[in-house]
Amino acid sequence: MLFLFFGPLIAINTGLIANPWLLFLLYIISGFGMSGVGMGIMHDAIHGSYSKDKKLNNALGLTFNLIGANASVWKIQHNVLHHTYPNVNGADDDINPPFFLRFSPNTKWHWTHRFQFVYVWFFYSISTILWVTVKDFVRITRYKNMGFIDNKSEFKKELVSIAGWKLLYYTYALILPLIMVPLSWWIILLAFISMHLVTGFLVSTVFQIAHIIPDADFPLPDDKNKIQGDWYRHQLITTSNFSPGSKIFSWLIGGLNYQVEHHLFPNICHVHYRKISKIVENTAKEHGIPYHVKKTFVGAIWDHIKMLRMLGKKNVVWNAG
Repeated sequence: MLFLFFGPLIAINTGLIANPWLLFLLYIISGFGMSGVGMGIMHDAIHGSYSKDKKLNNALGLTFNLIGANASVWKIQHNVLHHTYPNVNGADDDINPPFFLRFSPNTKWHWTHRFQFVYVWFFYSISTILWVTVKDFVRITRYKNMGFIDNKSEFKKELVSIAGWKLLYYTYALILPLIMVPLSWWIILLAFISMHLVTGFLVSTVFQIAHIIPDADFPLPDDKNKIQGDWYRHQLITTSNFSPGSKIFSWLIGGLNYQVEHHLFPNICHVHYRKISKIVENTAKEHGIPYHVKKTFVGAIWDHIKMLRMLGKKNVVWNAG
């Protein structure tokens, strides 16, 4: 995956690519590699599950910085908030989008939501463009205000780190190509954007179809701000697997088709999810807890579309399946 991401960019930066179509093709291939790095390397590494060696995990977690995002921000957003509070409105940042998107029946309805099942794919596609530009700065400021960063010096250090890594990313992914490639700047910029459209679509789709579906629950805290049930049950009722029968597909997306197993055991490397999935499924059934799974990736996407349509209705009566 690292080669799939860096290989095309190295070829582009040689200055030997003068054909616009070949330039677009190389950037798009790099986009698939970027997705693979994010889902197959960074994701496990930042969870501490890629290796038993903590230093190796930390080093591989920095691959996220190399693709323009930031590991420190991701740890808070994903490891802390999403994995602790999946599908809990106001706590899970993955269901906390801008006002024009509605990912939970517990959030305020807006008239534009009735069309979100159509336009959401555009915003999924540009998600990593926002990520490598403004999202990390917005999130780190928000997390500081939430108390995840204790003092001003640490906050400033994080801001400098984020800016430095992004400068490095833009240098080899866009600035050098603008200098080296003998084509108009706007062609190079569009090719760079096409890379991110591929990455944004793939990554957003894979992560969202595991939680924003009709079968999943969206628990609310009680008057004491407590969620009913235990943590393990919460992971099972809010999460779904998809396409469990495809080993190749599972390899391509870093085992994220086994989201149930990942949420129950985020400290286990994804290469083991398929083997433990039957144990998890049988144990869930034994205790009368749902074990959500869709047979195909396409079927999971279709369920996601149905959920987005339901959430787009103002007075919809919604119950988890």
